[in-house]
Amino acid sequence: MPAIHSSATTARSPDRSATARDAMRIVVRELGRVDYRPTYEAMRRFTAERTPDTPDELWVLEHPPVYTVGLAGRAEHLPRGASAIPVEHINRGGQITYHGPGQAIVYVLLDLARRGLKVRELVDLLEQSAIDLLAAHAIAAERMSGAPGVYVGEAKIAALGLRVQRGASYHGLSFNVDMDLAPFADIDPCGMPGLPVTQAKTLGIADSTMDIGRRLAARLAQLIESRN
Repeated sequence: MPAIHSSATTARSPDRSATARDAMRIVVRELGRVDYRPTYEAMRRFTAERTPDTPDELWVLEHPPVYTVGLAGRAEHLPRGASAIPVEHINRGGQITYHGPGQAIVYVLLDLARRGLKVRELVDLLEQSAIDLLAAHAIAAERMSGAPGVYVGEAKIAALGLRVQRGASYHGLSFNVDMDLAPFADIDPCGMPGLPVTQAKTLGIADSTMDIGRRLAARLAQLIESRN
């Protein structure tokens, strides 16, 4: 993990032996605002060093301004013109997106093989956690075929990207809460020219970034646990 303070809660399956519960529990860590590169390296290290008994973790956080470019990233989608925002080329799937203050992020460090969870199922659960959060505020959100994420109308409010290594996932979901959306205009978000983006504040949701992140993680943990 990054060398930062965190708080943690645990979601447990209620009907297993103590040993099995320990193996299957989900630890939710709230990391606050942390730089991208050390957090990325911490995810990679956690995944490389985990054992069959390592509990799964969800990291709730936000980042200072940064563009991240996935393995499918193409030059034509990158920032147009000079920008003070750093660009990080990383190993998740997908193309370019923007992270910044006011965006809730939930990184999912899960042993997919242990849970019998396929990547497509995890994508669905990530999207569903955001859809359910918005539904609690009477906001209709949906998926878009061929374009992972969550949309309100035609505008994207949540993006996702994953990496799976040795049957375990990392990276995860970003959800726009109350942020400066201008940096999205300098790129083609997720490789989609002209894609509009929106955020919770614009939709009338006044909750803080960490409150939204906490609720996304709690709902995601519920959805994952309900499978077991």
